[in-house]
Amino acid sequence: MFVAKRFLLSPWNRTVPMNIFRSLSTAPKELSQQDSRVLDQVIRVDQAGELGANQIYKGQYFILQFTDPKVAPTIQHMWDQEKHHLKTFDNYILENRVRPTLLRPFWDVAGFALGAGTALLGTKAAMACTEAVETAIGGHYNDQLRDTVHLNDAAPELEKLRDDLAEFRDDELEHLNTAVDDWNAKEAPAHGLLNNAIQAGCQAAIWLCKRF
Repeated sequence: MFVAKRFLLSPWNRTVPMNIFRSLSTAPKELSQQDSRVLDQVIRVDQAGELGANQIYKGQYFILQFTDPKVAPTIQHMWDQEKHHLKTFDNYILENRVRPTLLRPFWDVAGFALGAGTALLGTKAAMACTEAVETAIGGHYNDQLRDTVHLNDAAPELEKLRDDLAEFRDDELEHLNTAVDDWNAKEAPAHGLLNNAIQAGCQAAIWLCKRF
């Protein structure tokens, strides 16, 4: 996977040179400081989100492989996709020297606890958790695609990042449909309460990771 070597430099730089592709015939482009901050947030927040999702599925699998083995392959498939998402954003973090969220230790624990806790309530509750998380994250990816569309003209080499955002959004919505259509997520006990609480938690997590 090709990633621009550095489209996010230190916050003290006023602009970021975009002469990444040596073969470009046009003059090097620059990103404004504000656009650099937007991209910094995109990468940091999404890496944190994929970490949380990875831990949720890890927790669900840890319980459901014993309590409901027939759903384990579905959980494993979704978990494998989240592993790919996380690896991709880990690479973006390293290759572009973006500061990861300071809250990573908390997301490690909270994600696993949420996954395992809902799985202990049963398969439908676990799928209601998936429904809520993927609804929030799918919408979040859509917001990011809208927020970065104007950067295509200023920095066409960022197209790969936006392609990944679109691909991962589609994966998250596939997980949502699987939870609702195949595993009856909406039949979970206290579905409305569970759904609203988890979505609110996801929105709070996004807000925090933008800032810390």
